[in-house]
Amino acid sequence: MERRRPGQGRYAHPEREQRWLLAEVPDGATPWAEITDRYLEGTNLRIRRVEGADGVVHKLTQKVRPVPDDPSRVMLTTMYVPDHEVTALISLPGRELRKTRRRIELDGRHVAVDVLHERFDGLILAETELGIREERMPMPPFACCDVTDDDRFSGGSLAAMTDAALAELRAEVEELVASRWQGAGSSRRR
Repeated sequence: MERRRPGQGRYAHPEREQRWLLAEVPDGATPWAEITDRYLEGTNLRIRRVEGADGVVHKLTQKVRPVPDDPSRVMLTTMYVPDHEVTALISLPGRELRKTRRRIELDGRHVAVDVLHERFDGLILAETELGIREERMPMPPFACCDVTDDDRFSGGSLAAMTDAALAELRAEVEELVASRWQGAGSSRRR
């Protein structure tokens, strides 16, 4: 019998994302959910708590990159976890990332807009799923830059980021936003 590895087997499916950095929440983005992601230390596992109009849902997800240095592609395996079992999982060591997710439609495609909270306050990212062989989308008019290939903007990397690395990233983000929107004088909407 062939030994299966993480990210393989009939329950794992490929996911491809494209991600952008935003200066503000775009007009027309509607609230969808409050999300808390807990990345379990030393693993490829994430526990996601989603609170939306339908209540609270917990999902345990394993994300394995087929190409380790390509944050745009993962093999994803997810299972829903009942409330009485999630307590044991969230007691494991991990780092959290909280965000408010909004949704907007762009060229007939759903785009998630994530406003990050706590130590990441002010960081706004947008992402969409792409087909496995689909070309990347052009940069949306509301985006500052494409950060799909920059691992620092993946959820697990952000959650594990040290305060010093986050300060460096913030400085870089401020520079990117300023260079993209020189003289725009926009204010952040949350």
